[in-house]
Amino acid sequence: MFFNSHLKPILPGLVVTLLVALASKLAEHAERMLFGRGWVESLVFAILIGVVVRSLFGLAPRYFAGVQFCAKTVLEIAIVLLGASISAQAIGSAGGELVAAIIAVVCISLFVSYHIGRALGLSNHLSMLVACGNSICGNSAIAATAPVIEAQSDDVAASISFTAVLGVLFVFVLPMLHAGLGLSATQYGIFSGLTVYAVPQVLAATAPAGTLAVQVGTLVKLIRVLMLGPVIFGLAVIGGRARETKLPIAQVVPWFIIGFIAMMVACSFDLIPDVARAPIKTTSSFLTILAMAALGLSVDIRNVLHVGGRVVFAALLSLTFLCALSGVVLVVLAQGN
Repeated sequence: MFFNSHLKPILPGLVVTLLVALASKLAEHAERMLFGRGWVESLVFAILIGVVVRSLFGLAPRYFAGVQFCAKTVLEIAIVLLGASISAQAIGSAGGELVAAIIAVVCISLFVSYHIGRALGLSNHLSMLVACGNSICGNSAIAATAPVIEAQSDDVAASISFTAVLGVLFVFVLPMLHAGLGLSATQYGIFSGLTVYAVPQVLAATAPAGTLAVQVGTLVKLIRVLMLGPVIFGLAVIGGRARETKLPIAQVVPWFIIGFIAMMVACSFDLIPDVARAPIKTTSSFLTILAMAALGLSVDIRNVLHVGGRVVFAALLSLTFLCALSGVVLVVLAQGN
């Protein structure tokens, strides 16, 4: 009974996602055998292979549930486990300044991105969706914002399409920036956390820079995600719908963020046995690769052809501004230390 009601619907997609994840591990192994080192992490390979499979062959409806399960639930579990490896001492030096900078970046980016969209002739709703997706957390922010501002389904589809495609492309470009500018692991983690759209994309983008970059990038990104609740509430107030809008606690503070913080606290106070640390890290790493494969399988490059040029241009300009603003944050934080 349990198999039929819970496991059976997700099994086909889970198997396909697992095959893509294993293929990414094999690709990384082959790369190391051929070149003596890994230039591209298995996390990135997983996204790339998934995108290629989805774009070339499509994805039958029977696989959707399993892919979505890996992209959401498996990823959330991986993020919680990642908290067990976070060094509060290593990333706590920035303190309140970093939190204030994240809040400022989100607010300024929202304002500028919205007006970029309006200046390019996008509708009020579409401009706001693009701004929220760019400034906070991609598809999640778009999905949460749409009912509050009463956006049309076409606007939601257009904004989500750009987020999916542009977000994945940015994951491949960002490591080049790290190498070219000579950023430290902490600086690169902060920059990635401030600019990359989704949590899994942050994990993929920071992996080439090492563990500290992953830890810092994830923490910065999760703080950025926490801005979703206040932003939705603010939009409801502006639109005169505050009483009608319900903000579930899971939307304001997702459970995996609470779990991530709990694990980080446990790690900081040495409450996690040493014998458990390595298995937790290994499990988190594999589940993250599985989630990356699901992310890739969720993206069809062909969808970008259905998105208007002005939407794409608005997204690119907004992302460019967000990168510039994040660069300013790095300079300011460096001067303050």
